[in-house]
Amino acid sequence: MRIGFIGLGSMGAGMAGNLIKAGHEVTVWNRSPEAAAPLAEQGAKVAATPAGAAAGVEVLHSMLANDAAVREVILHGGVLDALTQGAVHVNHATISVALARELAEVHESRGLGYVAAPVFGRPAVAAAGGLNIVAAGKPEAIAKVSALLDLLGQKVWPMGDDPVRATIVKIGGNFLIGAAIESMAEATTLTRAHGVTAKDFLEVMSSTLFAAPIYKIYGGMIAEQKYTPAGFKMSLGFKDIGLARAAAEAERVPMPFASVMHDAMLEALGAGDGDLDWAGMARIAAARAHLKD
Repeated sequence: MRIGFIGLGSMGAGMAGNLIKAGHEVTVWNRSPEAAAPLAEQGAKVAATPAGAAAGVEVLHSMLANDAAVREVILHGGVLDALTQGAVHVNHATISVALARELAEVHESRGLGYVAAPVFGRPAVAAAGGLNIVAAGKPEAIAKVSALLDLLGQKVWPMGDDPVRATIVKIGGNFLIGAAIESMAEATTLTRAHGVTAKDFLEVMSSTLFAAPIYKIYGGMIAEQKYTPAGFKMSLGFKDIGLARAAAEAERVPMPFASVMHDAMLEALGAGDGDLDWAGMARIAAARAHLKD
């Protein structure tokens, strides 16, 4: 299949690589051209523009950082003009509910398919094809891309016809991850203040009451105070909690803890920690208690 892939960051590069390995004809584009070089060595074509990556493809995947990037590249970068009628755009980015709704409408008005398919998993999981993917879109669009999604993930979770449904599941899921990190950050600060190391405390918790991947992965990072390289940057976490707050406000849904996380990550950004993994919220909790890292 002729496939385009736009956005080759820590997640997108691994995802595009899996499509190439499966034998598809993949054309890639990234704002920083050097990110495309390893994929070119694997057989990908490298486009000079986003529209070039979309020209003539049957399916276009995109993995961009935020609403602004999606608007600039997809809506204003000539991508939709380059896609042929009947092509399907699979958007893997975590975006706002409002933009998800707008994208669905714009694609439909142009005779293009649109599938929201945000993912759960860190970069190593993406490279291994082990993501969990939540997908929503018109049945004919989903049918066209389902085999490709199976290459990218260990499981695809169908969320119906409306792309907003997949979008809000991703936003809600990232809120839960952030809440787990903030809870561990505060709890480890408490135990450290009483002489128990983060490692000892989190080993007990992640092996018993909270024996789940999020607690094991992020708990391990907090225990080791290892926040670089970032699998998911603090700045992106801050953006996603903002998306949750906006979606909640639109439907008059109180989310008090989202405001707590917003302020914690805003404090981290103010301290210059935006490029740390968002597990680094533990640094903010410790600093508030005047504990050294």
